[in-house]
Amino acid sequence: MILNWGHKLIGVFLIFVGMMSYLVYRCIHTNYDLVSKEYYKEELSYQQVIDGTTRANQLGNKISISQTGNELVLHLPAEMKHTTVKGTAWFYYAADAKRDRNITLNPDAEGVQTINSGLFLPGNYTVKIRWESNGQQYYSEEFVTIQ
Repeated sequence: MILNWGHKLIGVFLIFVGMMSYLVYRCIHTNYDLVSKEYYKEELSYQQVIDGTTRANQLGNKISISQTGNELVLHLPAEMKHTTVKGTAWFYYAADAKRDRNITLNPDAEGVQTINSGLFLPGNYTVKIRWESNGQQYYSEEFVTIQ
């Protein structure tokens, strides 16, 4: 069978339509997780994050997070010992929003809080910690690998 230029043109057109259909299908089924559902609202209050980070950096030491066995141990700076601390620790997993966890801070008198690592799937997390003590707001980000 001999193909003339009309058949070739129809073949090229069908291949083009098929490729475009595939691209549209892929675009529709791509998961786009934003860092936050309220991104623009949080952007307007970003000055609080800057101020909180500055205050946290002025403390004697930084927050530390370590994993021992099946527990995550969060150590607040020494200045937070024997003070009332309120806040949250947001464990942010960049690749999948379903892995994110928001933990309410409830440290002991020594500024230490233990968290069950069974709440998390293994991976690399950015822990965004916001807390308030003595009327001052603080903010810190730490990276932790949960195994």
